[in-house]
Amino acid sequence: MAATAFDKSVKEELPPVLNPTAEQPPLFDGTIRLYLAYGCPFAQRVWITRNYKGLQDDIKLIPLNLQSKPAWYGEKVYPSNRVPALEHNGKIIGESLDVMKYLDSNFDGQSLLPDDPAKKEYAEELFVYTDTFNKIVFTSFKGDPVKEAGSAFDYLENALHKFDDGPFLLGQFSLVDIAYTTFVERFHVFLLEVFKYDITAGRPKLAAWIEEMNKIEAYKQTKLDPKEHVESFKKYFLAQ
Repeated sequence: MAATAFDKSVKEELPPVLNPTAEQPPLFDGTIRLYLAYGCPFAQRVWITRNYKGLQDDIKLIPLNLQSKPAWYGEKVYPSNRVPALEHNGKIIGESLDVMKYLDSNFDGQSLLPDDPAKKEYAEELFVYTDTFNKIVFTSFKGDPVKEAGSAFDYLENALHKFDDGPFLLGQFSLVDIAYTTFVERFHVFLLEVFKYDITAGRPKLAAWIEEMNKIEAYKQTKLDPKEHVESFKKYFLAQ
């Protein structure tokens, strides 16, 4: 079954980003809130999960500006002052992979983790590797990405060969794909634009995976203009 068949997302009008002096929404008043930043790849993971599971009416987006968050966010909502954070049932849940799994197990909608024990085990291995993957690629920006980042993209290419019942990392679409796609989205355009390095060259499974991901409406709704990623990465990683 195609991933798009279970995509319950609908088009929505996105709320404006809160400015630093914006009033705090009521806390623990029964409304489920997802605090995020539209440009943050960690928050985007949870945003995609919310959309795909058809929770857009159930979970309200509270968009913040990463560079100038309101003081109340760190003081009263989430002391680590990072995004994403989910407000639900009188508690705040942070860390993007944890929040994704929480949404999947505590809300209605298509399950985004497999029942198959072999796939479950491999899913955990892939979740664990996400930090290593990101670190390898981000570190390569200061050196030679063609030589230094290749192993990370080879890992994904090899992972995509493991199950043959679909084009995704576990065969069928899952939280694992969401965990990687928000970073691959940025790495793909930045490495091509700045270093002329095409991460899909010689990696046909990765190229097909990116193509399939781009068909998923729940994900497409969360994507920024690629130029924004390139400019923000240039500013952050290449500024002298």
